[in-house]
Amino acid sequence: MENQNKPEQRVIISTRKDGYAPRQIRKTMNVGELKALLEEFNDDSPIILSFDNGYTYGGLSRHDIEEDYIPTDEDDE
Repeated sequence: MENQNKPEQRVIISTRKDGYAPRQIRKTMNVGELKALLEEFNDDSPIILSFDNGYTYGGLSRHDIEEDYIPTDEDDE
């Protein structure tokens, strides 16, 4: 008989606010690092975002992810 009390695996990503603009972020993972880390988890594990030390939570969908570009010095002209 299968253990019905087995807890569901979840991936919780604890986030923090580092500033009001992307340039204020001190350090962040790159896509390759995140992919490698997520390989450790089951493909069907839900991803949950944790804010404010677990005070509030949120989900993640495809529409939450977008591509952006780092401005070059020429963009300031």
